[in-house]
Amino acid sequence: MKSHHIHIDWEGPFSIEDLSSLKEDDKDYGVYQIYGGHPLYGSNVLLYIGRAVDQTFGKRISQEGWEENRDFENVSIYIGRLSGKETPEGNEWDNEIILAESLLIYSHKPAFNAQSIRSVPDKRLDNVHVFNWVAHRDLMSEVSGSRWKPTKELNDYVYYGTHEL
Repeated sequence: MKSHHIHIDWEGPFSIEDLSSLKEDDKDYGVYQIYGGHPLYGSNVLLYIGRAVDQTFGKRISQEGWEENRDFENVSIYIGRLSGKETPEGNEWDNEIILAESLLIYSHKPAFNAQSIRSVPDKRLDNVHVFNWVAHRDLMSEVSGSRWKPTKELNDYVYYGTHEL
């Protein structure tokens, strides 16, 4: 199966107060990262990865209650807009956002995405490659779905070199 590349251009940091500037209906959709304080992991750490599909970044993120974070004045937001040669048709754009969010959560394991971390990525992610560009902060530059396949699929692998066939 052919590789599915998803390119994300990241911007930020934005503060909670900046969210009103992220409500343009023609472009403010994609994935986002939230950084702030965590009681175990400390300050200024990746807390959450989310998606804005049916609502703009500004509307979606403002509903999540980040004002209640113990380190509220230092909460920072990075938004990721998907990019490519042309904007895909409606459902395909949404699907790419969902795939990118799933793979980013599974590979980075943010503390406040506990529900999503427990689920094994579905087969749709096997050939997905997410490329993070510009201000991607603590995210890896590239994440491959094939890297996160269950190891049971790799049981037939042997070291290169001399071995019995």
